Amino acid sequence: MGEIADPQASPATATDIRRLDSLTGMRFIAAFMVFLFHAASMGVFALHGTENDPFSLTVENMGSLGVSFFFVLSGYVLTWSSRDGDTVGRFWRRRFVKIFPNHAATFVVSLLLYASITAAVAPAVLNVTLLHAWVPDVDYFLSFNFPTWSLSCEFLFYLLFPFLLMGVRRIRPQRLWWWAAGTVLLIVAVPLIARLLPTDPTFQARWMRGPDFTESVYQYWFIYVFPPVRLLDFLLGILMARIVIAGRWPAIRTWAAALLVVAGYLASLYVPFSFALNAVTIVPVALLITSTAELDVRAAPSFLRCGPMVWLGTVSFAFYMLHVMVLYYAREQIGLTRFLPAAKGIGWIALMFAITLVAAWLLYAVVERPLTRRWSGAGSADRPANRPQDAAVVKGAR
Repeated sequence: MGEIADPQASPATATDIRRLDSLTGMRFIAAFMVFLFHAASMGVFALHGTENDPFSLTVENMGSLGVSFFFVLSGYVLTWSSRDGDTVGRFWRRRFVKIFPNHAATFVVSLLLYASITAAVAPAVLNVTLLHAWVPDVDYFLSFNFPTWSLSCEFLFYLLFPFLLMGVRRIRPQRLWWWAAGTVLLIVAVPLIARLLPTDPTFQARWMRGPDFTESVYQYWFIYVFPPVRLLDFLLGILMARIVIAGRWPAIRTWAAALLVVAGYLASLYVPFSFALNAVTIVPVALLITSTAELDVRAAPSFLRCGPMVWLGTVSFAFYMLHVMVLYYAREQIGLTRFLPAAKGIGWIALMFAITLVAAWLLYAVVERPLTRRWSGAGSADRPANRPQDAAVVKGAR
């Protein structure tokens, strides 16, 4: 395969190399938001015995916000850490080794805990091969370990990244913001395009908008799950990284970007559901990721860079892969009664968080870290010696 090389000189390529530990720490915050969303889907709390409890209504869009963060972050970090002399084959090998061991391990765990491969052979085959998000059927894209639909999207991202990067590197620096704006417009247009899809069948989505809320399977799948559509988030991350490398970033402060994320999230609680999934938060997410990365590039203070946050970010992928299985299996084994009092509900969520975190550390230590180090080519020509597997390393932009 050909080399992944930059055809243009960049103002940032001659500056220092720094690790983006703040983004590593922020990764865990995104994973925790997804955890809270799935915990809320079980109706742990309730107001006077109804399913419209304040907790669920508050966190109902945190899952989609966290996933959008992961997709944009993937494009950003892969672009920053790309280097001349890397080949497409080496890149694919590293990314495959990064995601597949955890996927295979959690798939087996799902079989042991609750799934039956003999009853769902077709979904199982597509799930194992990370192709299940391409099928507009809940029994496929939410099969076995639910969060793996996002890995199906990431799989497409990784396959296309070398070629997307070569294309984006050919964009003139003064046009990068126009390309980013065009990508955002496409993301915003996706819910409008989805209206052309069938409204039947529907599935109940009470954890999103209340007990009586239903959503078209086709429209939900197209907006939120379909890999080519979510590729737009990934492309936006690539473009944001190139904007910084080209010296076109306007130095937006992290606190300002964080406020925009909060505002976008609050808006998502009131706009139509199809726009709440991604459209109203995608710009704040992209700005927050870029401004947070700049904290590390400039060596500015950042609590996300502290040791505990970096460690949590390091195990966040394993945490993400395990949390749904822990939540659902524990509920069945304990016989959790819905509509718990506040104290018991908070205690149950805290217990599930602790169990998931310990399990994530074990999965990371036993599966993810050793296999990644063994098969990804760490320490060889594939990877600079100062680039750790679990933290992004970038070429700094001043």
